Amino acid sequence: MNLTPIKQNMNEIKIGAMRILFSYKTPVAATLLTQEGMEYHVTDKKWSNTTTRHINSWMPKEDRIEHPQEWFDALLSEVK
Repeated sequence: MNLTPIKQNMNEIKIGAMRILFSYKTPVAATLLTQEGMEYHVTDKKWSNTTTRHINSWMPKEDRIEHPQEWFDALLSEVK
């Protein structure tokens, strides 16, 4: 597991082929490499304008799959 600071209050954790974006202390987006290609997952919860900017600068705006925030919380609980 690698933690990469991107900018203030924006960090990425890489676990194998999965990357998880944290805005402040909250996981809000993830990329997963599957057999079909790269998948882009994003929370459906509106946190703040800053978090929205973090997400938009980190991943393409097309082909995003939205999930409830709980999906990201559960994703992290599987990693522990």
